[in-house]
Amino acid sequence: MANTQSLTLRSPAKLNLFLHIVGRRSDGYHLLQSVFQLIDWCDTLHLKKVPENTVRRINPIPGVSPEQDLVVRAANLLKDFCNIEAGVEIDLQKEIPMGAGMGGGSSDAATTLIGLNALWNLNLSKETLCTLGLQLGADVPFFIFGKNAFVEGIGEKIQEIFLDTPNFLVIFPNKGIPTVSIFQDPDLTRDHAQITIDGFLASPLLFQSNDCQAVAERICPEVKQALDWITQELPGSRPRMSGSGSSVFTVLDPKIEPAKLENLLQNLPKGWVGRIVRGLNKNPAYNLISSD
Repeated sequence: MANTQSLTLRSPAKLNLFLHIVGRRSDGYHLLQSVFQLIDWCDTLHLKKVPENTVRRINPIPGVSPEQDLVVRAANLLKDFCNIEAGVEIDLQKEIPMGAGMGGGSSDAATTLIGLNALWNLNLSKETLCTLGLQLGADVPFFIFGKNAFVEGIGEKIQEIFLDTPNFLVIFPNKGIPTVSIFQDPDLTRDHAQITIDGFLASPLLFQSNDCQAVAERICPEVKQALDWITQELPGSRPRMSGSGSSVFTVLDPKIEPAKLENLLQNLPKGWVGRIVRGLNKNPAYNLISSD
């Protein structure tokens, strides 16, 4: 990487195959158990070295200040941690909807750390990057870890898990939900019985609930509308919400004709965004910079 002046990396979204809230820490952070599945709905991140000792974001997201911009924060965090005089120009092409519960912002931050670790020849370990990433958000370490995982704690306890990579129908009903509004809601259940990774692997179909879903449906009626729409269009499917919402998804039966799926996407309610995506086994950001 010594002579590389720029990198282009893909930042994948994730789905929560289930999400259990099992407790709450004294500092207010919620303790969870979940299985995170990487999918091929990706943002694209361009990183380019610049001679100035600065982090420069081009084409910023409207309404998102540099102090809130996770890719800018990630780059500055890495610069400060390594005490280096280096500059970068960041261009992020967003495809993953914001506020969808698919981890797009966290993935972009993780990819920024992964990419700059390579572009700036820092040679930091994944463990160190994960520790830094946790300062940016609970889901960031998962994306740095880079493989499907059974996740616990506030998101920092990550165990690799081997999953099938089916096709999913994912729908974003064009209404985001602030994560804080879910986790501060008094009606959120916070005492789900804990399970084990072996328990999940033995009977994954038993674990398809999302403890945030009931609250999300009340705060954002579009969530229930999207779930009901999938149930009506694909009888027998088991749609649920991902993360803290508002995207919803279902595993697709491989027997469904592609033409039917294409027709579904063409006839989504106005304003909704839908995709047929495939599960991934590895964060594609590692494909260019790592052999593991």
